[in-house]
Amino acid sequence: MNQKIYDELSFTDDFMFCKIMLDNKDICKEVIELLLGIKVHDIQYPEKQKTIELTSDGKGIRLDVYAEDGNKVYDIEMQTTVNKDIPKRSRYYQGMIDLNLISRGAEYSELKESFVVFICLDDLFNRNKSIYTFKNVCIEDKDLELQDETTKVFINANGSRNNLTNSQIAFLDYISGKEPTDEFTNRINLELSKAQSREEWRLEYMTLLQRDREKFAEGKAEGKLEDIQNLMENLNLSAEKAMKALGIPESEYEKYKEML
Repeated sequence: MNQKIYDELSFTDDFMFCKIMLDNKDICKEVIELLLGIKVHDIQYPEKQKTIELTSDGKGIRLDVYAEDGNKVYDIEMQTTVNKDIPKRSRYYQGMIDLNLISRGAEYSELKESFVVFICLDDLFNRNKSIYTFKNVCIEDKDLELQDETTKVFINANGSRNNLTNSQIAFLDYISGKEPTDEFTNRINLELSKAQSREEWRLEYMTLLQRDREKFAEGKAEGKLEDIQNLMENLNLSAEKAMKALGIPESEYEKYKEML
């Protein structure tokens, strides 16, 4: 398990991205405006890293950055690794946001215009574009939009810079690993430097890191325990012989015996 220490975190690391975006409203507002090409007035955060769990046994979601601007809502997700489930995740997030926005018995007209944005460091669609914007459009008539006021946007930090503004180029270059080149990216970089002295953030990150390590260790222990049990049952081995066959150090034998 290879995780960064706090001082190694960059803006694209989920923890730091969320902290800076939620702590500095102006930066969050400008990121939204840059990526969506719209004017944002005054964003509000209903809660930090909004969690939506509508049923006790359902699959809830934790949104990285959830902000509202009057009749518009924005979900901004930092995604450092690209995988094929992202489009369906965006669909699920969209649906959960809508369910959270509208109460039972309310009118559908109360649903706000919503934007779900995934900032990816690589190309999800392999078309070499930097910004992919999706709306619901009629297949038979491409000029006809459903007008359900939902938009999904996928950013590719390493895509073509054609038709982008200088500000968009500077931002995408920055999140792809290059040095800041304009006023905005320098401002983000300054916030990143200031974060090094935020002891409450450092402590929170260290706590989360330790929790992840414990979960990882528990998972590895459970996996080894299952391997031991399989060898004991299938090959009729003693616990000690099964552990020896798996290369488990003798110093750990008692720990696994207690778990058997």
